[in-house]
Amino acid sequence: MKMWGGRFETEPDLGFIEFSSSIGFDARLYPYDLECTRAWSAELKDVGILSATEESSIQEALSRIKDEFDSGSFEFLPSDEDIHTAVERRLVEMIGEEGGKVRTGRSRNDQVATDLRLLVMDTSRSIVNRIRALQSALIVQAEKHIDLSIPGHTHLQQAQPVLLAHALLAFVNMLERDAGLISSAADLADNMPLGSGALAGTALPVNRGRLAQNLGFSRVSNNSIDAVSDRDFVCAAIFGLSMVMVHLSRLSEQIVLWCSQEFGIARLDDAWATGSSLMPQKKNPDGAELVRAKTGRVVGNLMAVLIVLKGLPLSYNRDLQEDKEGLFDGLDTVAGCLLIMERTVATMSFDKERAAVLCAGGFLTATDLADYLVSKGIEFPAAHSIVGEVVSYCLREQKTLLDLSSSELAGFSKSFGADALEWLSVDASMARRAAEGGTAPDEVRRQLDAAKKVVSGPGWTL
Repeated sequence: MKMWGGRFETEPDLGFIEFSSSIGFDARLYPYDLECTRAWSAELKDVGILSATEESSIQEALSRIKDEFDSGSFEFLPSDEDIHTAVERRLVEMIGEEGGKVRTGRSRNDQVATDLRLLVMDTSRSIVNRIRALQSALIVQAEKHIDLSIPGHTHLQQAQPVLLAHALLAFVNMLERDAGLISSAADLADNMPLGSGALAGTALPVNRGRLAQNLGFSRVSNNSIDAVSDRDFVCAAIFGLSMVMVHLSRLSEQIVLWCSQEFGIARLDDAWATGSSLMPQKKNPDGAELVRAKTGRVVGNLMAVLIVLKGLPLSYNRDLQEDKEGLFDGLDTVAGCLLIMERTVATMSFDKERAAVLCAGGFLTATDLADYLVSKGIEFPAAHSIVGEVVSYCLREQKTLLDLSSSELAGFSKSFGADALEWLSVDASMARRAAEGGTAPDEVRRQLDAAKKVVSGPGWTL
């Protein structure tokens, strides 16, 4: 059975049919296609196209078809161009030609647009749930190591001391924005196209508001031409997925650095690391590295869909068949990467002693020394220059700031008093950064409590 062909005198080339078939990937839409057909059949009964008996037979057959899909026993035929063809063909096989009436008044154009929107709305929930799981793992680690100080970096150079919890909560905040983007994509998808027909709208007096309610949509599309060709929600979904991957890549890179011998701040659990086939001493962060690499494919999927859309005339074009593989791949990739990172983070351990060595070995509190001079009335540009000279002296003498005496400091400025040394400890440095959003311990505890409420609360309404 084909959905077209009456005006053709010969059969299309089999190679062309194989090339244009989408059943290899859009079979994934079967739960949503079946739901669309259920809802549409109910409307066809109300407008007199289907009798009550016919509609009941169709509904019963759709349940049996779902069972076949769910169990993996559904048999696809070479003639099944797409999921819509396969479902309708099987429906006719089960109950006869009356099954073909479900096509009345609708098109594969509005049908696939509806299916795809339902998928985005549905899968967005599971992606946000996985984001929440990773956020929770980060929060648990932050709370467990609330007193652990580490060097903070800019330009990958040691900059100022921060709490490890503060650094971990930075990723919680990134992921919270991602949850918002995914939620926004789901909201954009929540706009039912069914009833738009091929492009001009259906000729049947169906109740689209009721149809939308039965399918779980909160609103119906306003313009049938736009409805069948709009894939902005797909772009929004893949953009949200891309941002998840960008942030997972940053987290992966941080884990790779922290676990390196040069940093040595963190250790991976054996279950989430691999070894070398040649070097027996190696423990490699392969999970984090693979997540970092997979970012490119998701971002690439976004570029591919944007390019598909950029030059399309109104309204539906077969180009839109290319919107699904990138979306499906992005959803699968992000779901898998979120799981890997959640388990990796949850099982990591951190070395407080090594972190203390790193914090003591550099010039992390140089800015605090400049702030001390400002407190004595020196303008910051001059204070900055004086402390720069202090650091240069330390480098020549192979000393740290903590090795300096009061007399040595006084040699650079008479404004340095004996109390200047009190400004150089890591704990004192962090305690002074108590402004909202800073790394002071009490402030980080506030951030931690706020993060817990967000992650354990209702979250985004999808």
